[in-house]
Amino acid sequence: MKLFTIYRVYLKHAALALAFACASVSASAQTANSIEAVNVSAQQGGKIIVKVTLKNPPANPPAGFTINNPPRIAFDFPNTSNALGRSLQDIGEGDLRKINVVQAGDRTRMVLELAKNTSYDTQIVGNSLLITLQDTAGATATPAGITQHFAEARPGGQKSSLRDIDFRRGRNGEGRITVDLSDNAVGIDVRQQGRQLIVDFINTALPKNLERRLDVIDFGTPVQTIDALTQSGNARIVIEPKGNWEHSAYQTDNRFIIEVKQAIEDPNRLVRPGYSGEKLSLNFQNVEVRAVLQVIADFTGLNVITSDTVSGNLTLRLKDVPWDQALDIILQSKGLDMRKTGNVVWIAPRDELATREKLALESQQQISDLEPTRTESFQLNYQKADAFQKILADDKQRILSKRGSAVVDARTNTIFIQDTPTRLEEVRKLIRKVDVAVRQVMIESRIVEASDTFSRNIGVRLGYHDNSSPQNQGASIGSANSGVRSTVGGSLNDTGFHTGQIATAPDFTQSLGVNLPGGGIGGAPAGVFSFLLFNDKATRFLNLELTALQADGKGKIISSPRVITADQVEATIEQGTEIPYQQATSSGATSVSFKKATLSLMVKPQITPDDKVIMNLKVHKDSVGTTTTAGPSIDTKQINTQVLVENGGTVVIGGIYTQEERSTTTKVPVLGDLPYVGFLFKNNQRVDDRRELLIFITPKIIKDSLSLRQ
Repeated sequence: MKLFTIYRVYLKHAALALAFACASVSASAQTANSIEAVNVSAQQGGKIIVKVTLKNPPANPPAGFTINNPPRIAFDFPNTSNALGRSLQDIGEGDLRKINVVQAGDRTRMVLELAKNTSYDTQIVGNSLLITLQDTAGATATPAGITQHFAEARPGGQKSSLRDIDFRRGRNGEGRITVDLSDNAVGIDVRQQGRQLIVDFINTALPKNLERRLDVIDFGTPVQTIDALTQSGNARIVIEPKGNWEHSAYQTDNRFIIEVKQAIEDPNRLVRPGYSGEKLSLNFQNVEVRAVLQVIADFTGLNVITSDTVSGNLTLRLKDVPWDQALDIILQSKGLDMRKTGNVVWIAPRDELATREKLALESQQQISDLEPTRTESFQLNYQKADAFQKILADDKQRILSKRGSAVVDARTNTIFIQDTPTRLEEVRKLIRKVDVAVRQVMIESRIVEASDTFSRNIGVRLGYHDNSSPQNQGASIGSANSGVRSTVGGSLNDTGFHTGQIATAPDFTQSLGVNLPGGGIGGAPAGVFSFLLFNDKATRFLNLELTALQADGKGKIISSPRVITADQVEATIEQGTEIPYQQATSSGATSVSFKKATLSLMVKPQITPDDKVIMNLKVHKDSVGTTTTAGPSIDTKQINTQVLVENGGTVVIGGIYTQEERSTTTKVPVLGDLPYVGFLFKNNQRVDDRRELLIFITPKIIKDSLSLRQ
């Protein structure tokens, strides 16, 4: 099978030479030159020199192109005949297998059949053409800095010049340096030296205004700087790229273009993204455009139809580029364009193609204006007929033709459309895409409030009472009939202890000198421990009362609102209380209004093509707060956001964490700081409260076959 493929390709390229005769002038035309002899000699280092002896010295090297599979190198000699007397020569020297020379009209094509891909170089010496073949592997193994002769300098001392140097960023991020030449015969050498790429234009002048450095970092390409300078009578451009890069160069007429792009680590990569054709090399010097197009047509096997208006000559040098990229370069350089249908390619100037397409569209429009109309009815299942009518008759983007109309029957949800058959078919396709069941989503929200509270309160009440004499109540200071008493942290109550009154029992509230009891927490009373010390006659009393309370609480409140809604339809669910309040009106009277304190979920979902859900969310958790003179306040917690969640996934869209720590000490100055007994003159209170609010959202896309279960 492989041999058959190689033989078939060989026949194709042999036929290429015969087809070339069809694009040439008549065979009866007189030729100005002829190939007299072809000699082959092997050199050291694997080089092979093919010497082609002609009758007269050629003016320019022949145009050549290479084919990678099978490996071939072809040269076209214009105005030259074959005087060898035979067409095929078996060589068998190194990588060169055969030489095939075929005359077509006034042109002769010489094809070198190789064992593997080989680079070549041409040189004119007298009336002979020397073709040097070099192994590609050996060339690749040469160190960086070896000069690549992109274009040979023409013989003679005529000096060329550069007209302009420009830089552009390509569509795929490559740096493109464009050099305008004074003529198409400028010798060009390209080589890589270290991390720099150097391009020398042989025997070429560089104007003073072009001797400058271009800083192109801001373009975002691998190229950093471009230096243009004069070196030993040659014009030199030094390109400094960064990173891992590779370059390609080609020339069309008087324009030389070199592209530097980021290297892609892929052994099967293309020369440029977007081009997938088989690689070839072309070297044409002032050749007719129609002949170049014929070469590409023979190489690809496409049927190429070229317009009669395609004319002119072309100078083109390409090395190892896909054939479709080569065709694109040729068309751009000559202002041409192509239209491809199957394996037939029509090539013509852009204006001519645009004019033909415009005439075709105008003809179709005229047919549409004269085409008879028909009326069809469409009953919609899920879409509203009046909404679909607005889509068809939109003023900015009208789907119906100028003669089309649409009428809606709301009772049966049917739309009647009158238009041409072509537009009716478009409407039918549109209905199949639009009139579908809307997918639904169930959104479940969980609002979790967790609290961890701790409080501790310790206090003391301490007092002394002396009831030994009716005239001396308690600890009296001053006259016998009156006493002055004092207290800390509380007030004295003299009820039942007036002058002359004899108390039958002590009143402990009378004797409290220190009154710093512990208070309750959350409405719960404090625990009390009392201690009383008195004498045997019960006339003197020392009382001590300790109050203490510790509260430790944990709580969790879970609210779980859920709602089902259609795709891109907003839904709301809420539960709570509406609080009335009075509000003044413009007339001076008052009216009763209501303020909501509710738990609510408002969501608008959007289902993505990969079964994810985008949600616009508004979650409220409001509750009745403290009561003020104007009415009760509202404690509110809310969040407003947009999130993207997988189907069935859960996301935490927000959280609030609060912590309150407080420690308070109330004491008697000086006495409260005494060691060991200072606690008798203190009140200690400690509070440590923690509260956290978390909001969880879980969307679930409801399938058509899924039934909801509670």
